[in-house]
Amino acid sequence: MRGLVCGPKLAACGIVMSMWGVVMLALLGIFFTTHSAVLIEDLSLTEEDTFKDLNPPHRVYDVYQKVGYNCFIAAAMYLVCGLFSFCQMKLNQKKEYLVQ
Repeated sequence: MRGLVCGPKLAACGIVMSMWGVVMLALLGIFFTTHSAVLIEDLSLTEEDTFKDLNPPHRVYDVYQKVGYNCFIAAAMYLVCGLFSFCQMKLNQKKEYLVQ
């Protein structure tokens, strides 16, 4: 079958993992873009961002925004992988119908 890359179990695993990744990273992206104080330990802040800034919250908020956007980009990549796994599952089902 043309375009078939992985089997049905691997495709199902890819769908489940990508659904979890999309949900988790989308939630993290939302929480980072709303500047959740709980996630400040997960930011890569430098000494310049915290102590040498004349207007301290703005640099920290910029880092929050960048991390939030990166989470949304990663969620989109997981979505693409999930769509690929879904297509592979459909191709596997077609293959089973053709064999019988």
